[in-house]
Amino acid sequence: MKKKLILISILCLFSSISWGQGCVKGNCINGLGSYTFNNGDEYVGEYKDNRKHGQGTYLYKDGDKYVGEWKDGNKNGQGTYTYANGNKYIGEWKDDKFHGQGAYILAGEMNVYEGEFKDGNFYGQHTSTYAHGHHYVRVSTRKVIVEEK
Repeated sequence: MKKKLILISILCLFSSISWGQGCVKGNCINGLGSYTFNNGDEYVGEYKDNRKHGQGTYLYKDGDKYVGEWKDGNKNGQGTYTYANGNKYIGEWKDDKFHGQGAYILAGEMNVYEGEFKDGNFYGQHTSTYAHGHHYVRVSTRKVIVEEK
């Protein structure tokens, strides 16, 4: 009986711990709120129907950061994604991917790729400007430099 009581007490203790996940401030269903995820990521911004929707900032545990528009839980509209290494994408998003007009900037080299993106890749004409001053106009459907997570 004593073992069962100890086991029940331990289970109750663990069930009351949120493990660091949850709405820590405001209204994370319909309104403005702040949410911390189990993996350490944080989101502060607008919610609609329990999803990120409107303006918000998502801070990744690894140091990456997204500031911009959300729709139905995904990055949609205008936004800026800054990688922990300093690289940055500024532009339009659709369904969590670079999509529309944007600029991808390599911080260490200060190279800038501007133009059209589609489904996360360069699409059509884009301009490449390099730190040493060279400037190129290209037509491409090549993949964007993939940032490893």
